[in-house]
Amino acid sequence: MIAGIGFRTAATMDSVLDALERAGATDCRRLALPQDKLHHTAATALREAGYLLIPIAPHAMSAQSTLSESAASRAARGTGSVAEACALAAAGAGGRLAGARAISGDRMATAALAVTGDIP
Repeated sequence: MIAGIGFRTAATMDSVLDALERAGATDCRRLALPQDKLHHTAATALREAGYLLIPIAPHAMSAQSTLSESAASRAARGTGSVAEACALAAAGAGGRLAGARAISGDRMATAALAVTGDIP
């Protein structure tokens, strides 16, 4: 399993953790995120807390078919859901979403869980 995350500039680690909890991904320690967010303060805090961060390139995100369709996400990132696209890109060939993205209570972060292609 791998979780994809997306978050706004004002997001905190707590925002991301809340989104992960709402997505049912509290035990997931591998997080895929847009490569340009790798050094954001929330990402740095997650890395320091022991999460493995997997950067996803823009072309890899835009190549994914997502369950959710956010007009804002589509305009900014070329995908209907950053979290879902990152999860799918990191899951690899045969990977699939466990469900649609979840949104944190403060609406600053999203998370989606994907099953990797090597798991039946």
